[in-house]
Amino acid sequence: MHRRTTRTRTRTRTRACTAVRRGGRPLVLLLASVAAVLALGGCAQDAICGGGEYPVLNVGSTGRACAPDGEEPPKGYVRFPEGKVPERVGDEWDEYWQTHTVDTDGKIVTAPAG
Repeated sequence: MHRRTTRTRTRTRTRACTAVRRGGRPLVLLLASVAAVLALGGCAQDAICGGGEYPVLNVGSTGRACAPDGEEPPKGYVRFPEGKVPERVGDEWDEYWQTHTVDTDGKIVTAPAG
């Protein structure tokens, strides 16, 4: 009879451990998913340009590029007006410059459609 009790306990213990393992797996997956979202969420606010560069705007369109610090913008590009420089993807000025540009006279205008 002692053996039977041991088997029952072992089976019960095994079932309990299996249930914990099965229940724990979705929790681990959930935590891994949350960590991935948080890691990628931080990337949503990526810098417009890398270190040692500054953003420049294509004259007459919403095109942009990055120029090395200390150098003039490439031909056809200008520096963003002071105080209106986009720094991070999705920030106020990044959104603004998606619909505005600078004309050949340096005046801020609504960007041409399409």
